[in-house]
Amino acid sequence: MTTSEDLAKRRSAEAERIAISLARQKGERRALIKGGEGTVAWVTENLCIGCDQCTIVCDDDAIELYFKDMVSPLLEVPSNRKAKIIRDPCTGCRLCVLACPTDAITMIDR
Repeated sequence: MTTSEDLAKRRSAEAERIAISLARQKGERRALIKGGEGTVAWVTENLCIGCDQCTIVCDDDAIELYFKDMVSPLLEVPSNRKAKIIRDPCTGCRLCVLACPTDAITMIDR
């Protein structure tokens, strides 16, 4: 059985691996994305697929997932997860922006 300490270590290692990989793949993109203390992440709800990548890379615990009812005549899924930014703990590091596969997260001025 996995202990909570082991899980935290694995999550930290995975977050570091993702951050390094993203930095390598999107180095030039990161330079174009504003960030820092004067900014905060913003999620465009209709683009978010609830994949949890942003919460994995967020070191600040500034992202939480919530359930949103689906309104779709094609899919019979009662709800879908969506990401939500918690403004105060967000440091503007931009890792979530780089991790998002659908470009649902952007940085805005506080």
